[in-house]
Amino acid sequence: MPSKIEAARLTAALVDHYCESFKRPPRSVTLDIDETVDPVHGGQQFSLFNTHYNTPCFLPFHVYDIAAGAAVVVVMRPGKTPAGTEVRTILEHLTKRIRRHWPTTRITYRADSHYGRPEAMAWCEDAGADFIFGLSGNAVLDGHRRAVADDLCVRRAEAQVEKMRAFHTFEYAAKSWTRKRKVVARLEASTRGLDIRYVVTSLPGGPQYLYESVYCARGQVENLIKLHKAQLASDRTSCQSPIANQVRLVLHTAAFWLMREVREAIPAWMPLHKCEFTTLRVRLLKIAARVVEKATRIRIYLPTAFPEQILFRLLVGRLAVTGP
Repeated sequence: MPSKIEAARLTAALVDHYCESFKRPPRSVTLDIDETVDPVHGGQQFSLFNTHYNTPCFLPFHVYDIAAGAAVVVVMRPGKTPAGTEVRTILEHLTKRIRRHWPTTRITYRADSHYGRPEAMAWCEDAGADFIFGLSGNAVLDGHRRAVADDLCVRRAEAQVEKMRAFHTFEYAAKSWTRKRKVVARLEASTRGLDIRYVVTSLPGGPQYLYESVYCARGQVENLIKLHKAQLASDRTSCQSPIANQVRLVLHTAAFWLMREVREAIPAWMPLHKCEFTTLRVRLLKIAARVVEKATRIRIYLPTAFPEQILFRLLVGRLAVTGP
């Protein structure tokens, strides 16, 4: 089994591969952070009972670049809400690794309120990284918007529409924060009542743009996690040691990159160019073949009735390693 240092190096290699997948350093990247439940059915280390999911589990830490459709890194962690110091540590290591390749690229982290910890926000501000995190509501925040909320509810009732939205921004500092930060409030009055959501950010821009165009775009990360977890079976973390399970996650992330590379090599005019990994595996990879081993070569005979013969030949040519 790899040592802890070797597992850390393998994990860091995922970030290196992500950066090297770009032809040139981008001006900016937005990295989405999320977690996914990984139920545990044994006595593995790091397994904790999570009351929200009502099961013993891991909650691996996933980071994706939605714009590129790429997995950046996946880190094994216990089945509990991350502490501020834990989030800060991961952001620190990730940012430093990326800046080895892209020293001038602007990095923005986007996540829900689990990751909007004071330690993480303070570190991002000191390190020159931007963030937009969800922020849990409280009586103080609601008090800031009470007059606006009442006005919105009255206007919706007078207009007799199903729902009406308003967006506002203001400066706010919780007791655990060291400074005031920009908070965006999304208020929605509907026939079901009033709903208010908050995000805290270091980004410039209007409140509606920041909430609807920037923050809400993070919903796409769920589809990438589905590819990683459900279609590549990355929840098979049955080893006793967390180091071994971390190596499993590294291998599954490498598989994610391989499948992504195959899909990217498919011409845009072909239907499989935007297919999911399960479809790609069934249509192109799980093919019956006859293998004949000879003295100087090995021949693989594919079925003549294979419906994707043209695409298969095209991909072999595009993905083949160029010789000397």
